[in-house]
This record gives sequence, structure tokens and C-alpha cells, in this order.
Amino acid sequence: MTVLDRSLINLVLKECHDSPFSGHWSEDRTREKVNTCIWWPMWQKDVEEYLKTCDRCQKANKSTCKSVGNMIKIQQPRRPWEIANMDWATGLPPGGDRSYNACLVIVDRFGKTSICLPCHKDDTAMDTAVLIWNRVVSWTGIFTNIISDRYPKFTSALWENLHQLFGTMMSFSTAYHPQTAGLAERIIQTLEDMVRRFCE
Repeated sequence: MTVLDRSLINLVLKECHDSPFSGHWSEDRTREKVNTCIWWPMWQKDVEEYLKTCDRCQKANKSTCKSVGNMIKIQQPRRPWEIANMDWATGLPPGGDRSYNACLVIVDRFGKTSICLPCHKDDTAMDTAVLIWNRVVSWTGIFTNIISDRYPKFTSALWENLHQLFGTMMSFSTAYHPQTAGLAERIIQTLEDMVRRFCE
């Protein structure tokens, strides 16, 4: 661990909080990052004060309270990628060589690993199936169960046929039980926050 000269504090805080690798994380996450590499007197107070002056964070912060809904039993996976949550982040600014404007988010309910795949919000059910087959299934294997909201791409006849073919199933969350698909939604919220902060 390095002891820091006070003249370099702002530079270190900027790197640990503002850089694309830091993502304008919360105070706790920023403290963790600083604490792993460097030390100076009163560093925790300096982190707190720095975040209070971060204009992007002040503008972007929003409530992360859980949605109200009845408790339901969610099947617990026994191995990685047996059960996955899927959802879309849409309304993103176009980016990349193909002007992607959406992201398919897939989260493993066992290990909480997430995969974010750039795509287009007007992709068809077939486009989505091909994307998952080419970019995900070769690495994860075929899921036993996919949990998602009632997105039209997942309720199409194509997906019903695919689930029959592979012996898998699709579980849908409802407006009354939004926490069912909450894993993917939390990743999407983090992704959208980061994109919004870096695209301002």
C-alpha cells in the first residue's frame, strides 16, 4: 500500500470514482477501491466530500427502493446457468459500429454472473434467439428455465417451439410480482446509470 502525498488526492479520487473503469459507483464502492491501493490521513472523509461534489452523481441518483409486491417462491438453481433471468435495457444512445441502441441482459441465478449483449430494440424473436445461441449457449449450455417479464419476443410461437425442442421452460414475472425478474432489472439499472453518466 502506498502513502499518498496530499497534492495528488483529487487525481486519485477522480481515477477511483470518475473513470470508465470506476463507473461513478457509490461511496462504499469508491472507498473499497481506494482502500485496496493507497492510503493517506483522513482518506475516508475525503472520499465522502469528493462524492458530494460529483455533479454527475447528484444529477443521476434516483431511488432504488424495491417495488411493492407479494412474496413468491422462486425456484433455486443447483448449478451455474441452470436458471437465468433475461431482460432488455432499451432507450440507450446508439453506439458501436452497428449503432446498437439496446442491450440484452442475462443473469445466472446461481452465481449472479451477468452477460450484457448489445442489440437493437427492434430485433425480432428470431434475432434474439440467434444472438443467445451464438453468443451465450456455447459458453453456458442450455438453460433449464428462463425467467423474464412478458416481453413479446419471449411470448412468441418461436420461443414456445424452442422450449419444446430443448425440454426447457419459460417463467414470466408479473406486474404484481416484479421481484421475480429483479436480478436482470438491477443489472439494467446499473447499466443505464453508467451509460447516462458517461454520455452526458
